[in-house]
Amino acid sequence: MRINIRVRPAVGRTKVGGQAGEPPRLIVKVSKPAVDGKANTAALEALAQAFNLKASQVELVSGHTSRDKVVELQGDEDVLNVRLNQLVNL
Repeated sequence: MRINIRVRPAVGRTKVGGQAGEPPRLIVKVSKPAVDGKANTAALEALAQAFNLKASQVELVSGHTSRDKVVELQGDEDVLNVRLNQLVNL
């Protein structure tokens, strides 16, 4: 399943939840700065944890240098959709 996310780097603590933008994107706040891919790596790790997935089940598809990204999540799509709805409404 592919989802749209917006990464907010260099914030106090890492958090996944809420939505922003049009079309709506899941917000992923990470404490790492947007330098040398550190924010991307932290965002993927945060998503894996938030969706109860292994790191290998989360892949950055596009937006490597943008705040807006597309991420591929591998798992049961029904379970992932339920969790996505929970996270968007935080």
